[in-house]
Amino acid sequence: MKVLKFGGTSVGSAQRMKEVAKLICDGDQKVVVLSAMSGTTNTLVEIADYFYKKNPVGALEVINKLEKKYYHTIGELYTKPAILQEAESGIKTHFNYIRTFSKSIFTLFEEKIILAQGEMLSTMMMQLYLKELGINSILLNALEFVKTDKNGEPDNAFIRENLNKQLQQYPDAEIYITQGYICRNFYGEIDNLQRGGSDYTASLLGAALDAEEVQIWTDIDGMHNNDPRFVENTHPVRNLHFEEAAELAYFGAKILHPTCVLPAKLSNIPVRLLNTMDPSALGTLISNETEHGKVKAVAAKDGITAIKIKSGRMLLAYGFMRKVFEIFESYQTAVDLVTTSEVGVSVTIDKVKHLEEIVNDLKKLGTVTVDHDMVIICVVGDIYHEYNGLQALVVNALKEVPIRMVSYGGSDYNISFLIKKEDKQKALQALQSIFE
Repeated sequence: MKVLKFGGTSVGSAQRMKEVAKLICDGDQKVVVLSAMSGTTNTLVEIADYFYKKNPVGALEVINKLEKKYYHTIGELYTKPAILQEAESGIKTHFNYIRTFSKSIFTLFEEKIILAQGEMLSTMMMQLYLKELGINSILLNALEFVKTDKNGEPDNAFIRENLNKQLQQYPDAEIYITQGYICRNFYGEIDNLQRGGSDYTASLLGAALDAEEVQIWTDIDGMHNNDPRFVENTHPVRNLHFEEAAELAYFGAKILHPTCVLPAKLSNIPVRLLNTMDPSALGTLISNETEHGKVKAVAAKDGITAIKIKSGRMLLAYGFMRKVFEIFESYQTAVDLVTTSEVGVSVTIDKVKHLEEIVNDLKKLGTVTVDHDMVIICVVGDIYHEYNGLQALVVNALKEVPIRMVSYGGSDYNISFLIKKEDKQKALQALQSIFE
């Protein structure tokens, strides 16, 4: 069995949903994971914001506008009056439920319930369309089998047991439709796997089912070797190792959510990135196989802040690094890159919510310098230290670009450079030469 995930753009209109239906109705049994229709989650966030601000009138106006969009979509999607009526009833039920939150205290708990409605709507609409086509399909509620533990991590044993129970109830179904992104937490409350979580859902379900393959369908024909917005003549990378894909996803490649890779990697299940707009394109296959001694792709991560701590007390002292990282931990701020010298350490972060407090605490340890609007350029491939010349090839390509930090050795699959924002395009274009 395969697990197929379709993102918001892929189900963003009636026509897109029809095209997805053509792709999945091939006679093979499969689990299909859907995101909310494109734009829906952002609109639901806006609705929740109005509720937080105790402005129910503003919320209801946005709700009415979004509901109208859904009625328009189903008017284009269905031809049978009975199916259309069922879809109208479902949409009315979901939006009336959202409206009820205008009459109560609004907290994060209620917000997550509202955010879950997008996936509930898209899967309901797809299931009804398959029903109209006469396809033997079943709509499964992800809230029945996707759960996180007390640490907020997926409860893999629970997912495996309860997903398989659900499938065993409908052994003859051709297609199992379910929601991405949404889940229940340790306390049984409706929660989610955060933005991009539909990829994560697909990978988790693939691992739970020992699937043959996980397919992530988007509007791009695979993961490109460079950013096509800044560089000409990029091309999809046909094969990536799980580690390479994880590095690219974390450092800027938007096509794949960084957390998606781990469950499939641990279960040795290939992940294939495919294009809904061009189903015949080969896309990118991610697996535990690798091409030795080859640079595969480049990605860039914007909005980076670099912090340098310099102190004579660091020289030959133990405990200094621990104190530095305890400060970041205390403010729940993750560090991307780290470089050290005998009297200093430089780190990068992409969350600056507690930057002022972090800097104030770091000043107790030494002299602190902060650089804003930086970019991490990540070069990914099988860049093992024993492969002579690869590192020099990468560094030489950036000979005309000022480099603030270099990080290499923490992974055999990544060399990262910190540069100024204004040098980003120049760096990406320069690195394209290593693929020619």
